[in-house]
Amino acid sequence: MSNDDHYGGGDVGGTGQTRTRLPDSPSDPYGTPRRTPRASRGLVTVVGVVVLLVAAIAFANQSSDSPGGDTASDKPPTTTSTAPTGTAPVTTKTAGIPKGFAHDEQGAQSAAANFAVALGSDGMFDAVRRKTIIQAVYTPDTAGARQSELDRLYTDQGFLARIGLDASGKAPKGLMFVSRTNPAGTKVEKIEGDTATVSVWSSSLFGIAGEGSKNPVSEGWYTYTFELRWVNNDWWVSNFAQKDGPAPVGRDQRAASAEDMTAAVSQFGGLTYAR
Repeated sequence: MSNDDHYGGGDVGGTGQTRTRLPDSPSDPYGTPRRTPRASRGLVTVVGVVVLLVAAIAFANQSSDSPGGDTASDKPPTTTSTAPTGTAPVTTKTAGIPKGFAHDEQGAQSAAANFAVALGSDGMFDAVRRKTIIQAVYTPDTAGARQSELDRLYTDQGFLARIGLDASGKAPKGLMFVSRTNPAGTKVEKIEGDTATVSVWSSSLFGIAGEGSKNPVSEGWYTYTFELRWVNNDWWVSNFAQKDGPAPVGRDQRAASAEDMTAAVSQFGGLTYAR
């Protein structure tokens, strides 16, 4: 898997590998908002990483890819497929990550949404927190392999330098690194007994907030598809794939100032997601 494999790109398929695109070259973070061209995909390669990484700086821009539309997707969803289930979120956590989901469709969807948040967080850039997240999210038989692969990726000096972090994964003094995944919806692709495949449609914030940032926080949209297994009375990740979009048309809104963006990220906490 390459560092191109998470910051925007398509899934490779059965292997669970993903394609990722790193941030675009620096631009004026607080000027007139605009869509950013797709970034180059020819960056550092780390083959075989099967894990959700933080989402791209580059905008997903797929509105013109399928002008004719898809017959199946043109059909409106049923009320039951999009309405909240009414089931309360779980009340237990492991290492700050919600755990203890129900052994049913609702539980699998809730698990996938919360796993997307954990694996797309800034905690993946810290060695101690990364290990804790991996052990809390991946199945016991895959966690060890994922740990080794992710340690290599998140300590790659070229990768860290491209996104504006130092060798230890920290933002420059006075600035704040932002990596936050925000699920917008979930869908069960398949569920049979102790296995489930669930897709999570999410927006992501990624970049460095603060005055003088060369990699300002921007938004991207992605769909993550998790393969889950029921082990030790809970859902765990065994594999995943990623693709761009669907991305909505951006509104003509004024970009936040460096001060406002930093304040928002530090003051607005995350959520526990429930289907």
